[in-house]
Amino acid sequence: MHGVSKVVEQKEAGETDSTPALSGQELRRAYAQCRSLQRRHDPTFWLATLRLPAEMRPAVWAVYGFVRTADEVVDGPGRDSAPAERLAGLDQLANELELARGGMTVSTPAVNALVDAGQRHNLPLDELTAYLDSMRRDVGPLWITDWDDLLSYMNGSAGTVGRLMAPLLGAPVEAHESFAQLGLAFQLTNFIRDIPEDAGLGRVYLPADELSAVGVRNEELAASGAPASAALCGVIESQVVRARELFSDGEDGGQSVEPKVRRGIRLATSVYQRTLDRVEENGFDAVGISAELPLIQRVGAVASAFGSSHA
Repeated sequence: MHGVSKVVEQKEAGETDSTPALSGQELRRAYAQCRSLQRRHDPTFWLATLRLPAEMRPAVWAVYGFVRTADEVVDGPGRDSAPAERLAGLDQLANELELARGGMTVSTPAVNALVDAGQRHNLPLDELTAYLDSMRRDVGPLWITDWDDLLSYMNGSAGTVGRLMAPLLGAPVEAHESFAQLGLAFQLTNFIRDIPEDAGLGRVYLPADELSAVGVRNEELAASGAPASAALCGVIESQVVRARELFSDGEDGGQSVEPKVRRGIRLATSVYQRTLDRVEENGFDAVGISAELPLIQRVGAVASAFGSSHA
């Protein structure tokens, strides 16, 4: 793990960014755990991160580690069954973040790694308040009222991640919001892909007003093996159009960074846009037909991104 070793060497050489007060071994372990989380849970972004310069990778792992830790509190297999306990878990994570930013070493490795990375790369960690607020909405049943409500939710979650990543990847300030839009594009694509899974968890991210306007009931979103109705496919099509627009809005962010950074962004974008292609090819049925990319299509999207790495 060359990138992690580099970070630790810099810390041990006397960098001023020394909060939280971890030893070199503890810091190395914290970053390594974040790295393992990304590799296990998100192979697309794992590969995309490997396309970034080595000195950036540990901080990317740390950002991922924190957001994944929050997700595990809400949705992980070891989560508390009671909503109140999951909310308390998110509150504890927020408290640990505050303590670590104040100089304390806390029990969650991802928090320690993130605060260290935040100081090294001047990341806007205050944004994480909005992120955790969006995660709190995922505790218990969730219905999105309209497109503005969905935008608000995504701005707090994926938009926050985009704003954290922008300075880390060397984007100029004027391009930071483009990175937020790119984050929204990734998340909306996930929502389209995971409609039946989310419905099974009591969450509907498709705007309720658009569903009711065409007579689609929430029960139709759950996996049943039956094809989606034409009305539901029409609602999904609208979300695909929006996701493509968000990817377009995020292009300036990707173009604002150095070519060696751009290649990682291109890889992730290629895979997610291919997911939208698959949904469109299936007549916008992301309920009766899985929107998950088959392995051969994922490999093709990755190969396409690698093939254009000179751009």
